[in-house]
Amino acid sequence: MNTVHIKFWPKRLTKTLTTPKTTLYDNLVVTARRYPDKTAVYYYGAQYSYQEILQQVNNLAGYLQQKLDVQPGDRVILYMQNSPQYLIAFYAILRARAIVVPINPMNTTNELSYYIKDCEVKTAIVGQELFPQIEPLQGSTSLEHIIVATYSDYLPEELKIDNLSSELTAPRKENLKEHQFLWKDVLEETITPFPYGGKSDDVIVLPYTSGTTGLPKGCIHTNETVQANVVSASYWLNTTSDAVHLTTLPLFHVTGMVHSMHAPIFTGSAMVILTRWNREHAVQFIQDYKCTHWINISTMVIDFLANPKLREYDLSSLSVIAGGGAPLPEAVGEKLFEATGLKFVEGYGLSETISHTHFNPPDRPKLQCLGVPAFEVDARIIDPVTLKELGVGEVGEIVVNGPQVFKGYYNQPEETEQAFVELDGKKFFRTGDIGRVDEEGYFFIVDRVKRMINASGFKVWPTEVESILYKHPAIQQACVVGVPDPKRGETVKAFVILNDDYVGKVTEEEIIEWSKGQMAAYKYPRIIEFRKTLPTTASGKILWRQLQEEEWKMKAK
Repeated sequence: MNTVHIKFWPKRLTKTLTTPKTTLYDNLVVTARRYPDKTAVYYYGAQYSYQEILQQVNNLAGYLQQKLDVQPGDRVILYMQNSPQYLIAFYAILRARAIVVPINPMNTTNELSYYIKDCEVKTAIVGQELFPQIEPLQGSTSLEHIIVATYSDYLPEELKIDNLSSELTAPRKENLKEHQFLWKDVLEETITPFPYGGKSDDVIVLPYTSGTTGLPKGCIHTNETVQANVVSASYWLNTTSDAVHLTTLPLFHVTGMVHSMHAPIFTGSAMVILTRWNREHAVQFIQDYKCTHWINISTMVIDFLANPKLREYDLSSLSVIAGGGAPLPEAVGEKLFEATGLKFVEGYGLSETISHTHFNPPDRPKLQCLGVPAFEVDARIIDPVTLKELGVGEVGEIVVNGPQVFKGYYNQPEETEQAFVELDGKKFFRTGDIGRVDEEGYFFIVDRVKRMINASGFKVWPTEVESILYKHPAIQQACVVGVPDPKRGETVKAFVILNDDYVGKVTEEEIIEWSKGQMAAYKYPRIIEFRKTLPTTASGKILWRQLQEEEWKMKAK
């Protein structure tokens, strides 16, 4: 295990961290006892205390157990956008000792059927606007019961926020059928749940992989694996009970789940929840609620900085801006520092590690860098074929061993076995990401194993090309893919969103010429296509694979 990074460890922080044997639900109970009247959630002008949240969690848990017969170990789908109900539902499922199956709100009926069948789900808790997608599966699959939540039930009586989305303000629909229940009615029954006997090794959540290399797989996580990162995140980012978190990442996604929900609850912090990303709301809430912590993804930062009114707001309360999911381009990080005085603290992790295994030291972050291994994590670079450990600067696959690593893929023993490799008597998870480590022990990602472009025999890593493109003043967003080429086999194409001031004033040819002077001849984009938007996941990651597949299909015609 390489420990050179310890030299750059955050000051005043221990080098080790013992994971609690208590449960996530215990975290909420303790916080509600410590700070019963303290605001837990701010929601577009409404606010809810920790005691109120705990009471609603228990009411919902009692209903799940005694009315819907949810048993310990049952899988319960949570199919909803960010809202107070999401948080309440998540912890109510835990209180019932069942397992949360968090589902991307963008999933369709066909995609939902896969998760329901894979987990043999009987109960789902859904947002009202998503109900039409899941209702056809009731009765035709194992799904029996659906609880429907309406976001507007939690809004203040007098709304003072403009430009709210229609699903957020939509009134409650009452016309439900048998085995379909309104959230409001469920909570009003105030059913006391059975005595709680949760244990640290209980399986509590099954986040699914994105399915970019096959069918999505459920990642088995226990209280203990999740707690490892909840506690780690809280201490690493100096979170206190008076911190205020801007919750913009989707809570179904492991980074948002851990950093913007579980960690604030563990510390007794407040959460300012946005149901949908909106840069105007984000900057307004930072100023109004004096947000201190904002965990995000690079696409949010790019959009946030593109706001022409940004400098009109007071952002001085912010003490930490961090994130992961996709590397933040260096040029964007520099713009963020100019606007806020804060350096972006990047982290790295996967669904299999319930968010981070690496984090940049907040006092000494590096841009476009995954950071150093987090508490108790042993991370290495290996040759993906020979499995030999590689040295400083050598490019290979990132493998990790740590307390947050999942227990395996749900009902997938062969996939689980292939996901691990043994080194020096320890099991390491194979991330599938290609990276390197520098002489100071900081890790850098090169790209996904599957994303490499082979141009005339040269390896081109799209992330590297994208980071250079972001230095062009006209470029707001970029996505690089490999496309078929009769001479080179593959060539490099960049999809680009221009900053408003440059639309119609810069050409594709000009950006290609500029690129020639910025990177090696085999790397620069041969094709530029301007777009107004790029396809993204609900968590903000650009769907590069979708763009690439579109290109290959067109060329095949």
